[in-house]
This record gives sequence, structure tokens and C-alpha cells, in this order.
Amino acid sequence: MKIHFSILFFLISTCFIQANTITVCKKGCMFSSIKAAVDNAISGDTIFIKTGVYNESNIVIYKKSLHILGEEGTIVDTQENGYGFSVEATDISIKNLTFKNIKVSYTKEYAAILLFKSYDFIIENITVENAFFGFLIQKSKDGFIRNNIISGEGKAEADSGNAIHLWHCENIKIINNDVRRMRDGIYLEFGNNSYIANNYSTKNMRYGLHFMFSNNNTYENNIFEANGAGVAVMFSKKIKMYSNIFKKNWGTASYGILLKEINDAELKHNIFEENTVGINADGTNRINYSENTFKNNGYAIKVHGACYDNRYTKNNFLYNSFDLSYSGNLNNNSFKHNFWSNYTGYDLDKNGIGDIPYRPVKLFSYLVNRTPESIVLLRSLFTDIIDFSEKVSPVFTPENLIDSEPLMTQITW
Repeated sequence: MKIHFSILFFLISTCFIQANTITVCKKGCMFSSIKAAVDNAISGDTIFIKTGVYNESNIVIYKKSLHILGEEGTIVDTQENGYGFSVEATDISIKNLTFKNIKVSYTKEYAAILLFKSYDFIIENITVENAFFGFLIQKSKDGFIRNNIISGEGKAEADSGNAIHLWHCENIKIINNDVRRMRDGIYLEFGNNSYIANNYSTKNMRYGLHFMFSNNNTYENNIFEANGAGVAVMFSKKIKMYSNIFKKNWGTASYGILLKEINDAELKHNIFEENTVGINADGTNRINYSENTFKNNGYAIKVHGACYDNRYTKNNFLYNSFDLSYSGNLNNNSFKHNFWSNYTGYDLDKNGIGDIPYRPVKLFSYLVNRTPESIVLLRSLFTDIIDFSEKVSPVFTPENLIDSEPLMTQITW
């Protein structure tokens, strides 16, 4: 047994002895090229890149555990020749670099950093300017993407990629990144068990965040502002969405968030403010919406077909043009203990709950859905008359689509 421990100690010691720090600089170092340093490095080495502009591209790290560290002011300019780094390795880190001029292609997805089948990785303190794709992560797992800034200059979706793009990935943490002017800010397809927090995603041409076929993910404390179509979470289940801000996502086909074919999810403590539509729900089941605030939106919530067993509790609906638009005559969704700024009921027993139910669906919203041009009558006497008539004798809205116990004061958390 002692011999075995001695052999193990010798092997571990040898690995540490062999691990070196390789310095790259423009003059006076063994290597003036990042690519040459990578090619000559062995697993465990650290490559330290001193300040300077390095006109290099397609730097390949294959089956080597390397740690790439840039000094402040280190720039990798690919000169539109392809990738920055292309990596297939375990235990890899790339930190403190600026990438410029990633090649735009209509046939290949060039990125500042491409990871393929890479595990236990860190991408940190990276700036990508004039990006096509920022980080393209494929078939990888157990990684951190944090404290990065990615921006693009594309004029259309066809000549712009995604800032952070995950495909068939597992257990990725995307934290504290600033992404803007890309096609999608953060994109997950077949990305499971990941955590997305404290990111700022703005002015992207399509979505600030885009999920497709991605399960068991949590995203919280993110800001999605002024994106072309807002945020889309599609064909996924068991998604937790906490304390995010969806703001100023305006447009004829824009919303704070689109929920399409989503099951068994939770939205809590989110703010939807000044969006064309706060939440656009289509084919959603068993979703809990609690303690969210919908403020100054065109529509707070639009509910389309095949939305069942959803629960709306303790949400604030404040000064929206329409609190709720509902398609169809069937309803088994529950609205209870929400605060509605348009509620005109009373509370005689002073228990904080309105004594008469509130009907959030207005007849005028039904007419606007059927005839969009009728929106010009918003806030007219005609609107007040037809909404009052629907309140007295409901015809177009499900009779059980009511908040039976509306709150008299806003919810705070």
C-alpha cells in the first residue's frame, strides 16, 4: 500500500513540476505568437499574454488542459479570417482578452471562442467587439461564462450571430455578461440544467434570451431591454424565471416574453414594464405566475389556445392598456389575490380583499383581437360603454375567468 501511495505522489508531483507558465509578448519573449505558444504547450500549462495587438486567428487547442490569461490591453484581432480560439479540451480557461473583427459568414458560424466537446471550462473577462458569434459552445458541459462583454455591428439577422450560443450543453452557468446588438443575446438549444443570472441583454435584433428544447433551467436577476422581439422560451419544461426585468420591448410582433409549449414552470418576482405585450402565452400548462408586476404595457398578458392549469396569484397589474387578452371560451386557469389598478370595487369589511369579483378580460380587447384597427377607439366613450355592457352581461369571455378575491393594495416583496 505504501508503494502505491509513493507512486501516486510521484506522478502528481511530476505533473506539477511539468506545468509551466509560458509568456507571449511582441518582443523579448520566447514566443511572439499565441498560436505558437499553444502548439508548444503541454497540458497544465498557463499561457500569459502580455499587452499588445495580436493579429491571429484559428488558434486551436486540442486535447490540452491549458489556461490562457491576458494582461490588460491584450487584443486578438482575427482580421475577419475565422475563429479566435477553437477548443476541444477538458479543464480549460480563457480570461482577460479582447477579440475584434470576427468573420461574418453565411455558411459557417465563426466565433471569438468556439468550444466543442469541452468540459470544466471557464470563459471570463472577455470582450468581443464587432462580433459575428461571440461564444459558440457545442456538446459541452460544466462550464462558467461570466463577466464578459459582447457587442456586434450587424445590420440584419442574416449577417449577425448570437452573443452566447449553447447547443447540446449541460450545466452551464452564464453570469454577469453584457450582450448587445447581436441577433440573440443568449441562445440555448437542447441546453439543460443551466443557470443564467445577472446578465444585461439589450438592443439585440431578435431575442434578448432564446430557449429551445431546454429543460430544468433557471434564469434570474437579468435585464432584457429594448430587444427586437423580447424573450422567447419555447418547447421546454421545468423552467424557473425569477426577478428578471423585461422592459421596453416594443413592436408589432414584440413582447416581454413569449412562452410557447412550456410546461411545469414558475415565474416569480419579475417586472414587465412598457412592452407591447408583457407575456404572450401559447400552449402553456401548469405555470405558476406569482408576485410579478405588469406595468404600462399594451397587454399585460395574452393567453392563446391550449393553456391549462395555470395559476396567477399575487401579481400587480398596473396601468396597462389591457390587463388580459384571452382566446377561446374554455378556462381552467386560476386568477386569485391579484391587484388590478382598474378594479373599482369596494372592501366593506376592510380585510384587504375586494367584496366583488374582478373580470380582467374586457370586451374591447376582444374586439381589438378580431379587428386590430379598432384600437383607435381606445379610451373613448365607446370603449367604456361596451366594457360596462360586458361587465353586466358577459357574453364573449368565460364566465369563470374572474379574480374572485382581488386585492385592494399592491403586493410588495
